Amino acid sequence: MHISSLIVDARADLAAELRDTLATWPGVEVHALTPEGRLVLTLETDTDAQTTDLYARIGTARGVMSLALVYHHFEPETELEA
Repeated sequence: MHISSLIVDARADLAAELRDTLATWPGVEVHALTPEGRLVLTLETDTDAQTTDLYARIGTARGVMSLALVYHHFEPETELEA
């Protein structure tokens, strides 16, 4: 399991639309949206490849100007079962 948090800077005029779009994507949770267009997200994925693909998808979403990884944690499934 991979858990990540991101800060996304979006165009302020498109930020609410982006929030609504991202909230429908599996594994993405939107925690905050500032009036300036900054979003706080967490991601939960099963593999490193899924995490990387999701970063890329977010980075090319309409209205995104930049994104920054704040935190990433990896937990092997065997440790989760213990």
